[in-house]
Amino acid sequence: MIRVLRRYGSLAGFALICLFFAINLPETFLTPRNLINISQQISMLAVVAFAMTLVMVMNDFDLSVGSMASLAGVVAAVLFAAGYPVSAGIAAALLIGLAGGLFNGFLVAYVGILPFVATLGTLTMFSGLAFLISGGKTIFGRDIPRSFSGFARDGIPLESLGLAGLKLPYLTLIMLAGLVLVWVVLEQTSFGRRLYAIGGNAEAARLAGVRVRRNRLTAFALAGVGAAIAGLMYASRVASANPTQGSGLMLDAIAAVFLGMTMSEEGEPRVAYTLVGVLILGVLDNGLTQMSVDSYIREILVGAIVIAAVAFSSLTKARRR
Repeated sequence: MIRVLRRYGSLAGFALICLFFAINLPETFLTPRNLINISQQISMLAVVAFAMTLVMVMNDFDLSVGSMASLAGVVAAVLFAAGYPVSAGIAAALLIGLAGGLFNGFLVAYVGILPFVATLGTLTMFSGLAFLISGGKTIFGRDIPRSFSGFARDGIPLESLGLAGLKLPYLTLIMLAGLVLVWVVLEQTSFGRRLYAIGGNAEAARLAGVRVRRNRLTAFALAGVGAAIAGLMYASRVASANPTQGSGLMLDAIAAVFLGMTMSEEGEPRVAYTLVGVLILGVLDNGLTQMSVDSYIREILVGAIVIAAVAFSSLTKARRR
């Protein structure tokens, strides 16, 4: 019974949440337009959560992903405002993400600082850099090229599916591409198997010939790039960039991964399960917003859900021992 609850508890919870909002919001919640809107709303969080999954597979954390997303968006926007082409701004943002991820990985893998401490420090550093580069201001309006901001509002027309006037957002497609890419990396490559080995027992993995430091460095670097991509997606969607716009992504990303972990028999992060966690948070947010529920209530509910998920996972592991 416990195994069934562990494996399908999150899915059952997701179904119950959807049922609750479908009953209370019968005219709007399950409409194609709203479902497409949800997919677009969760796309940025999903990309960050997928990046976080790469790190949490090794039993590490990256607390800096939210501030890195903000920094990447600000860097791109500042370059746009200075007259640089969109391609240059995007490339610079991705390079910033890569550099930040490598710095995190270096601190954790080679200096030996605990991931929580190291990335807590870089969270503050990246946030400070974002404020410094932007001057503490929001960059918007004419400084953001329409070709960049319009990307998030555009998509693939769905007339052929009988959904006239609706489009599958490009942001949703990026989310799905990220899901497939991270799934392939973790489930179908030797690199992914090495990350799981490190998460299982880093010392045993090292004795088995796994280059623990190098693989940790690579995973953090990929997480930094993922955070930068999410920052660009966010800046495109709101047609602006400011030093704090990605601040809420980190906690929600960790929550999504933990929710997904409750579905794994081994209690390990799996990117497909992480998506379920993202969907739970996204649907909850969308439904509560439509019901005009105070945003603070949403925060309380998310915290309670995460505590329940982690507690149930810990209880199940204890029983297995």
